[in-house]
Amino acid sequence: MDASREGRLVDAFVNLADTLVADYDVVDLLSTLSELSRDLLAATDAGILLAGAEGRLEVVAASSERSHLISLMQLAADEGPCVDAYRTGAIVAAHGWASIYARWPQFATSVRELGYESVLAVPMRLRADRLGSLNLFYDHDRPASEEDGKAAQGLADVATISILHERALKDRTISRDQLQRALDSRVLIEQAKGIIAHSENVDMDEAFRRLRERARNGRERISEAARELITRSLSGETGEGRPSAPGH
Repeated sequence: MDASREGRLVDAFVNLADTLVADYDVVDLLSTLSELSRDLLAATDAGILLAGAEGRLEVVAASSERSHLISLMQLAADEGPCVDAYRTGAIVAAHGWASIYARWPQFATSVRELGYESVLAVPMRLRADRLGSLNLFYDHDRPASEEDGKAAQGLADVATISILHERALKDRTISRDQLQRALDSRVLIEQAKGIIAHSENVDMDEAFRRLRERARNGRERISEAARELITRSLSGETGEGRPSAPGH
């Protein structure tokens, strides 16, 4: 790899790293990756397919409308180098329309219609985890070099690790936040039950039933109904801001 290209590759990694700030946008990261890959590897266009929760591939980034369209056509045909790279976890390269047609006849028709002549697809994967594929499209029919494949794979790996890391952090954060919200809600609910039990002269079970009924009637969470009741109680109001009906 020549010095100038090596320098541009380092700059590309730095650019990707700059995107990875707190609460970064995954779509923004992948859009940056597709553009950097296109420019660094002298491709005509680039695109990224990412698997959803059910494992179905979707287009999440594309450097142009043409690359977005070829990606959609590939998914519609359920075949092509980009799909194969995801399914096999290996780099897939093809150049020349005849070669592409021999392997993926339906996809080849779309390639010819849109004017591409070759493609390089690299998997976005880490060990057994496969997330999708980074795909480079060229208007010429020259084969991609081994260096191109390594550089593209390196860029894809950075994004893959970042996404998996973000998912792991988010999963832990969501679990922790859900637990804390549940604990905080319970405190509010117990306080609201005490207010109802005292002001309406009922036991705690009946107080909870009435609190839950208020929440359902107001189409809100029990914790939200409890918070509102506590706020009104602190401001000197009773019940829902009006005198309680007999027996309530």
